[in-house]
Amino acid sequence: MFNSLMPKEAKFFDLFNQHADILVEASKEVVNLFNDLANMDRYMSVIKDLEKRADRLTYETVDLLHKTFITPLDRDDMLKLITNMDDIADLMEDVAETAFLYDVTVTTDEAKQLAAISVSCCERVRASVHLLDNMKNAGDMLKISSEIERLESDGDRVLRSAMSKLFREEENVKNLIKYKAIYELLESITDKCEDVANIIQGIVVENA
Repeated sequence: MFNSLMPKEAKFFDLFNQHADILVEASKEVVNLFNDLANMDRYMSVIKDLEKRADRLTYETVDLLHKTFITPLDRDDMLKLITNMDDIADLMEDVAETAFLYDVTVTTDEAKQLAAISVSCCERVRASVHLLDNMKNAGDMLKISSEIERLESDGDRVLRSAMSKLFREEENVKNLIKYKAIYELLESITDKCEDVANIIQGIVVENA
């Protein structure tokens, strides 16, 4: 099936791959931001540019879905995949904007941990998406999905620990509000990566 795709149909996989590449790049910029808050403006600008590129790819994918009579995968699955991937890019922009608007000037180990987990999740999303054009990769995609689920659980544990520490030790109410928002947004990235993993699992079950 996949070896005989028409050029227009094959283009979907190229768009997915480009989008997934951007997610990894943006996630690494989020890590850079929390490691170098003094230069937050620089990283936020890069993340915003990446999010705009992701938006354009999402629009192009949706437009192509409307124009293509026969799609290589279920149309609804493809739409869910690209929109959920775009949600990941949006969340990373939200993290950067929140850090800027709340004037976060001191990083925390927990923020760094959550950002690092986000990178690991996005790398696995990319790996799985790059395998989508051939269902002979079904086993590998399912394995990667399990890894993303494990990382999401790690993110949950870090978030719970971070919140507990924050409410027990942080006496400055403004700082409590700032970091609570940052932690929750960072953990939401891992949640959304798990959503993408679940979509890919569904695609594999339907097509393998």
